[in-house]
Amino acid sequence: MIYLDTSYLLKLYVFEQGSGEVAAWLTGKSGLLCARHGRLELVAAFKRHQRENRLDARGFRQAMTRLETDEASRLIEWLPVGNALIDTACEKVATIPAAIYLRAGDALHLAAAASAGLKEIYSHDRHLLAAAPHFGLKGIDVIKSS
Repeated sequence: MIYLDTSYLLKLYVFEQGSGEVAAWLTGKSGLLCARHGRLELVAAFKRHQRENRLDARGFRQAMTRLETDEASRLIEWLPVGNALIDTACEKVATIPAAIYLRAGDALHLAAAASAGLKEIYSHDRHLLAAAPHFGLKGIDVIKSS
């Protein structure tokens, strides 16, 4: 199982910097996981791309259709976000050093990956990657810095 945060999932649906690298790295792999709130983050990112004129209405619909197809074929599985996961994320956030910047959504991604028993999380978000060890995870970015 491979946990991708939204920064990586987005690259599978909207062409942007790093899309080719993520797609190439994922070739032949299966079992993609993400916390359920990642679906909302993904749809919001599609809308952001549309608002910023990097995706037209047709492109938005195509991205949504591809997402729904991938969900139906179980290419992506969404992990539930319930009270226990939120409590776990809260406990972890409360104990990390004050210098670590971590958004709530990213804390949920990290807690979900750790709760699923994974050892790694894949992301292009530097804050999430920096916080990963505090959740017992190795943060990995396969995108080469430019």
